[in-house]
Amino acid sequence: MTMIGRRTVLVGGGAGLGLVVAWGLWPRDYAPGLTVGPDERAFGAWLKIGRDGHVTVAVPQAEHGQGVYTTLPQIVADELGADWRTVAVTPAPVHPLYANPLGLDELFEHGFDAVPASWRGEWATRNAAMVTAASSSIRMFEGPAREAAAAARALLIQAAARRWDADWADCATEAGFVTHAGKRLRFAELVDDAVRETVPDPLPIGVQGAGALMGKAVPRLDAPSKVDGSANFTADIRLPDMVHVAVRQGPIGSKLVGIDRAAARRVPGVVEVIETDDWVAVAAATWWTAKRALDASRPRFASEGPAPSTASIAAALDAALKDDGRSVAAVGDIEAGLSAGQAVSATYRVAPMVHGGIETPGAVAAYRDDRLEIWAQTQAPARARAVAAAAADLPESRVTVHAMMIGGSFGAALAHDAVAQAARIAMQLKRPVNLMWSRGEALLHDYYRAPAVAAMSARLGANGAVLGWRAKIAAPATGGALAERLVPGLPRRMLRETYATGGAVPPYRVAALAVDHHRADIGVPTGHVRGGAHGASCFFNECFVDELARAAGVEPLSFRIGMLGGEPRLARCLSTAASLGGWEGGVPDSGQGIAAHGFRGSYIAVMAEARMGPGGRPVVERLVAAVDCGRMVNPDVVRQQIEGGLIFGLASAIGAATGFAGGLATARGFDRLVLPRLADSPDITVEFVASDEPPGGVGELAVPPVAPAIANALYASGGFRIRTLPLHGAP
Repeated sequence: MTMIGRRTVLVGGGAGLGLVVAWGLWPRDYAPGLTVGPDERAFGAWLKIGRDGHVTVAVPQAEHGQGVYTTLPQIVADELGADWRTVAVTPAPVHPLYANPLGLDELFEHGFDAVPASWRGEWATRNAAMVTAASSSIRMFEGPAREAAAAARALLIQAAARRWDADWADCATEAGFVTHAGKRLRFAELVDDAVRETVPDPLPIGVQGAGALMGKAVPRLDAPSKVDGSANFTADIRLPDMVHVAVRQGPIGSKLVGIDRAAARRVPGVVEVIETDDWVAVAAATWWTAKRALDASRPRFASEGPAPSTASIAAALDAALKDDGRSVAAVGDIEAGLSAGQAVSATYRVAPMVHGGIETPGAVAAYRDDRLEIWAQTQAPARARAVAAAAADLPESRVTVHAMMIGGSFGAALAHDAVAQAARIAMQLKRPVNLMWSRGEALLHDYYRAPAVAAMSARLGANGAVLGWRAKIAAPATGGALAERLVPGLPRRMLRETYATGGAVPPYRVAALAVDHHRADIGVPTGHVRGGAHGASCFFNECFVDELARAAGVEPLSFRIGMLGGEPRLARCLSTAASLGGWEGGVPDSGQGIAAHGFRGSYIAVMAEARMGPGGRPVVERLVAAVDCGRMVNPDVVRQQIEGGLIFGLASAIGAATGFAGGLATARGFDRLVLPRLADSPDITVEFVASDEPPGGVGELAVPPVAPAIANALYASGGFRIRTLPLHGAP
């Protein structure tokens, strides 16, 4: 990315344009895109201050429950010295300044590392590659947001110091005021004068009143509107002359061959029936009317080839495991490492998993004045704009995307099928449309977490040391498929398929290691689900480590810590979780299991207490988690994410999966997903390990280790090993 120094500062004024500050983040070729009102002043790309004193922070990341509408504004308010009670948030516009190359790098598990980092960053900037993924929000944007706030604070302080004839270096900010020697002026009184000031070089970061809010559990900005129902989601959008749309898609790989249009038309309130090769939709006065008409139309789909099924998926994975794989990681001489010592092997399986967010996919589209507007649940607004433009046959410059809050995405909003459908229908009808998928449609046409099979083998020395470790993992090439949908402009030849085996390299020190990916073509679309492939890889690794410890006759916690010489933060998490949970060594009938994982710059250990209940369904009575995620912006938000991740991990351990029959998922509603209910929720304890390390990701952190901790606990409870996800019954 081309940068400019803080010496080259562009300052412009005026009631309509506001104050524009260009600092180190600002490339020369990009003008600011933040919209300001007549009584507001914009301070660069991140914040604006009104003449009434309110501070509005532009957030480029999607809010889907993870708290980014609080944490990023908190960073800005902390550095600015603002009063939290006056802080508001607005979605940032699609703009190159908000590109997130870190999120893309980590989402694809650094599969594009063959492309120089500078080129990847430039590509992300030029394409306004805004993406909410890979727990990257704070790690990517804390620096730019803090610099923006520091620049704004310096300008406000300079304006106040000029009035007082004081040295601006002796002034400070506090709770929305600039202060000096007992005097104070509100931000609101200073914004117009600040236009005439100059950003200092270097920026005074972390001084003059900054730091009052960092690490504090300030109230979430999105909570009040979500509690009282005033928060707007995509389904809530209402526009004049709007119609509501229900859509039906056929089995995987099928085409629409016929519908009963007359039957659909006979339903009162129907406006239009829209047919394409891949789907049929009905527009009507209400969504329920559209759904009734869609049912009456009885759409018929046909497939030319065999449709995917649970059996065909399993066969494809098993066949791939027999073929030559591609090396993902190699350490030492694996053949020598596996040639002597006690042999241990196991095969693990993970079923396809759904997203299952409360809000189903949908979009609102309106074509007027030769422009298309889209309101959408999206984690990649620039990509949503491109998809809408292609569907509407319009240039992207004539498409505006309004990024909405999302009711629990878990990665589903990285896809934009509903956006394309809404755009196409709006262009055809020439009136606004509100398109929402039904729950069944969302489950039948998901981009599922990939199923996988892992053949694990190892050799143990006489002292219990792991001499060799080999993991052969059969899984579809989800990274390549995700790249086709999300970043089609990046050259595919540069992508290594590392997503499919994300997290497969264990954190433990072993003499020889080999991890191979065996690509499986399963005929089912796969995508990113919270935690990615780490949810499967951690299950494979942590269950296998538990089996190795048992085979070596070593207590499982001590076995792990003994191999963690290079990961002291993970070792501390393990010992903390064990201490808090009253770890008894995982002895028979204890019902205790433990697992650990580290990624996105954070570390976690989970101890579970579980037993097998009636009908072969696990009963999880307790989860204890110890977390080292570095510095925390807002401890309450971090705790919410860890607790939510533990429950999400519990769901993936006991359910949230689907089979396939006739090219369709067998899960058609929440009742078929075996999700944990309130009565199933265990007692949860979360302990944070104090750390001064940079903030790590927390949105996905707690998901991967829950399932293996429960599986290991079930072994300690009943003496049998379950090697499949979801966990159910005896082997």
